[in-house]
Amino acid sequence: MQACYDVTEGEVIAIDGKTLRRSYDKGKRKGAIHMVSAFSAANQVVLGQVKTSDKSNEITAIPELMELLSIRGCLVTIDVMGCQRAIAKKILDKGADYLLTVKGNQPSLEVAFNDYFRLDMLQQEDVNGYSIQEFGHGRKETRLSLVVEDLSILGDLEYEWPALKTLGIVGTIREEKGQPVKELDITVRYYISSAQLSPKEMLEATRSHWSIESQLHWRLDVGIRKDDCRIRREQAGENMAAIRHMAFNALNRDTSFKAGMKRKQKRASRNSTYLSHVLAGLGGS
Repeated sequence: MQACYDVTEGEVIAIDGKTLRRSYDKGKRKGAIHMVSAFSAANQVVLGQVKTSDKSNEITAIPELMELLSIRGCLVTIDVMGCQRAIAKKILDKGADYLLTVKGNQPSLEVAFNDYFRLDMLQQEDVNGYSIQEFGHGRKETRLSLVVEDLSILGDLEYEWPALKTLGIVGTIREEKGQPVKELDITVRYYISSAQLSPKEMLEATRSHWSIESQLHWRLDVGIRKDDCRIRREQAGENMAAIRHMAFNALNRDTSFKAGMKRKQKRASRNSTYLSHVLAGLGGS
């Protein structure tokens, strides 16, 4: 992918992990493979992947994945598991900025956010905020973001996170079929970033992160039927995961045939002309 695809300045690179459910082997006491992938949200392209070690997790796999990528000038978004100082420093060393989700795995940060934030802030006009509304499927969603550049609310924690510039608060309010908003309909997430983001940029970047779930993982599950694959001998499961990502990139980039991932696969398996066209899109011959 590095040979045929260049990331652009400010592009969101979402990083997340996914377990290959059928890759476990109960008889050999072999656990399921867990892959960590980097996904370009704007162009819907998998840039790279790394398998987590048997006695490790995403925290150690993410820095390994960073070594494979050329992400200078990009904004790397990671969910709660990746909110680690070492990972933030690794991203900065690669010339990129980080946007990390804060939750219970960083209790001191979460407490600092909780002490500062109040729900009524989402409705105040004098705060540095941005909001949008969307309607669909009988539901109205209001998304709001606040950006805080005064890092003093973190106390000494301000100096523990490398190149920290922005604190973000993103809230989502859902209303189902005109019913009044309940407390459970409001979701609030906290973020820290080394980039100087506006409230609009913060909201767009956090939404772009979830494209790795809806545009990659979901389509691998439903379109390519990843979880039905029982190949698991030695390194075969990991190799097949990489091949599926290559197939996803090739089929997703093709616009000559307007269809879903499943129909594109079927056509490529039955039509050599179409298959050659798809491979040519990734530099194949």
